[in-house]
Amino acid sequence: MFKSKLPLVGIFGGTFDPIHYGHLRVAEEIIEAISLQKMYFIPAGVPPLRHTPIASPQHRAEIVRIAIQDNSRFVLDEREINRGGISYSIDSLYELKQELGKKIILCFVIGVDAFIKLDEWNNWHELFNLCHFIIAARPGHVLTSNHDVLPKELKDECSRRWVSSVDSLRNTTSGLIFVVPTTMLDISATVIRARIAAGKSVRYLIPDAALNHIAASKLYI
Repeated sequence: MFKSKLPLVGIFGGTFDPIHYGHLRVAEEIIEAISLQKMYFIPAGVPPLRHTPIASPQHRAEIVRIAIQDNSRFVLDEREINRGGISYSIDSLYELKQELGKKIILCFVIGVDAFIKLDEWNNWHELFNLCHFIIAARPGHVLTSNHDVLPKELKDECSRRWVSSVDSLRNTTSGLIFVVPTTMLDISATVIRARIAAGKSVRYLIPDAALNHIAASKLYI
C-alpha cells in the first residue's frame, strides 16, 4: 500500500431524465465529504438496465449542462451520448483511465438501490480494478452494517473492500467501497415527469434555468 497524493475525481452516471436537486445535493455533499477535485456528470445514451428515457440524449445533456453551470467543480461529460448504442459504465471508466492515465483516482458515485444490483452490470467484477465505489444513501434504501441486502456473490466480492476512512481511498487507486451519509432529499425524476405531465409545479425540485429549458422544449408534457 502507498500513500497517494493523486486527486480524487468523481464519476456520477445516470439517465438524468431530468437531473434534479436530489442529484445535485448528493454530488455537492460527496465532493465535500471526500475532497473530490471534480465531479463528472455522465448522462447515459441508452441505459442497459432501465427504461428508455423520455427526453432525448441531447435534451438530457443540455439540462445537465444548465443545471451545473454555476458550480466550477461540476463537469458535463457527454461521452456515452456521443458513443452511441448501449451505455456501459465500464467502457466510460476504461476511456477515462486511458485519457487521464495515472494522474487521478476515479470514484464512482452510486446509490444504494443501484449498488445492490451491481452484479447485473456488464463486467461488474472488473469495475473494482478501475475505480473506488462511493455509495450515497437514498430515501427508502438502507445498507445495514452486515450488508445482508446484497446478493451473495456481490456480498462476497465486497467483503474485503469496505473502508470507513477517507484516507483509505488515497492508499490505493481502485477497489474500495466507502459510504457517504447524504441529506435525504426524497426527489425523483419519475415524480417530476408525472407532475409536469399533470400540469403541476416542479419549482424547487429542479433548478429554475433547467426548468425553463424543459418548458421551452415542451418536454415531459
